[in-house]
Amino acid sequence: MSIWAGLVAAFGTVGMVIAGWFAARATRAAAAATAEATAAAAQAQAAPAQRATDLAVLQATVERVDKENGELRTRQSRLESILRAFSWSADRWRRQMEQAGIEPEPPHPLVEEYNRTGV
Repeated sequence: MSIWAGLVAAFGTVGMVIAGWFAARATRAAAAATAEATAAAAQAQAAPAQRATDLAVLQATVERVDKENGELRTRQSRLESILRAFSWSADRWRRQMEQAGIEPEPPHPLVEEYNRTGV
């Protein structure tokens, strides 16, 4: 009977080692799953804060671009007014020269094109 008892003890020991190996494997898998769940939860909590930061950056950018566009439109309007006033003055000078019998020089090609097309 001692041989049988030894065999049962040996198989029991091998069984315990295999069971321990499966337990260790399951413990590692559970730890990995817990770590993934913790990381996902942390990311889910950080997402609203990141979105709020992104929104603040976007709003600041839109405000800056709106301000720059307003400044550029003001400058463009002012330049158009100055150009229009200069054009009226140059036309008046041309007419005065013609009335005095002085033939003015022909206008620059870009001015001629503008007078022809309006663009």
